[in-house]
Amino acid sequence: MDIKKEKAAALWKKPVLVVSALAALVLMGTLFASPGHQYKIEQSGLLLGTVKRGDLQVTVDGYGVLRSDKQKLISALAPATVEEVVLKAGAVVQADSIILRLSDPELMQQIETASMATAQEHANFRRQHLNNQRDMLTEEGRFAELDARYQMLVLRHSAEAEMAAKGIVSQLSFQTTVLEKSQLAQQVQLQQKRLDQLKLVNQEALTISQEQLNQAIAREQRLKQRLDQLTVRSGIEGVLQRVPVELGQSVTAGQELALVGSDKDLLALVRVSQSKAEQIRPGQKARINTRREQANAVVSRVTPQVVEGTIEVELTFVDAIPTSARPELNIDAQIFTAELTNTLYLDRPVNSQSHSQTRLFKLDPNTNTLSATAVQFGDEAGRFLQLHQGAIEGEQFVLSDMAGFQDADTVSVVR
Repeated sequence: MDIKKEKAAALWKKPVLVVSALAALVLMGTLFASPGHQYKIEQSGLLLGTVKRGDLQVTVDGYGVLRSDKQKLISALAPATVEEVVLKAGAVVQADSIILRLSDPELMQQIETASMATAQEHANFRRQHLNNQRDMLTEEGRFAELDARYQMLVLRHSAEAEMAAKGIVSQLSFQTTVLEKSQLAQQVQLQQKRLDQLKLVNQEALTISQEQLNQAIAREQRLKQRLDQLTVRSGIEGVLQRVPVELGQSVTAGQELALVGSDKDLLALVRVSQSKAEQIRPGQKARINTRREQANAVVSRVTPQVVEGTIEVELTFVDAIPTSARPELNIDAQIFTAELTNTLYLDRPVNSQSHSQTRLFKLDPNTNTLSATAVQFGDEAGRFLQLHQGAIEGEQFVLSDMAGFQDADTVSVVR
């Protein structure tokens, strides 16, 4: 049995649907043809700012840390092993505070050897001194003997001279006495010179022995100083900033053991955007915020190196350092680069930058509409932007994000 299928009626043949479609098109055309009402926004979603006139401080914001102006880097003088970690980073230290204790068995052996060498040089010095005394006594005894014999010949010569004149003593015997006296006088003189020379030789020998002893003592003292330096002390009063070694670790000569910084001589190292570097000069005033306190400062140095789009600026405290300040504390800073007097300004709108031209929506309180207006910004002063063109005092502009109305010239505000 065949079933007859009915064809669906065309939509355009249904009068009701056609009329509805035409009405919708007319309504849409009416809406798009009414430019003053095609964009609307709730008033509760707007953040408005009022154009004001007054004085502004142009500032550059930065972030950074507090650093000690006086720091002491402690490094290992020789290979050693960390035997004990007494203090850790962050500890408050005095000049004699012990941070680490190191050990070096080889150094102990060297000290023992040096001590034995010093004792040997002490013995050598005493031996030299005794030998000098013995030699001097020997030569002085010989001199005394010669001098005694000479004095006897002097007496003999004097007696024989009278007897020889009277003929009692022969001239031969007298002349023999004269010759012996002359020879003995020469021997006495030579012996005296020998004594004088021996004194100089003995003194030089003692000097050499003393120098050898001093060298041995100095070497032993140096080794003992190295032993004392195995007990690592801070050396200055302040805060222990870094201890990059661990218990049992072997360290080499020159390796860093600790970094100590004074907590009384602090300065701030802050990083600011490279684009604002040309505004900063040494001597400019600044304010440092430790998150608990604020303190006045001054720019003391501006580094030329650029790191990741920023430069480093050094700030020095003007007055007393805040009580909350400590080395390595994160801080914020404001640098006052200029002062604007009697100028127009506005709270910074979203996505707006200094020295740029942008389009803002200005509120007309009479019609309760927003109209797009081109404005020219000048310098930045904290949360404010200077206005050069496009606004007058008392006008209100939208500060919130209006990215969804980029194509609109006017927007109606719905209460």
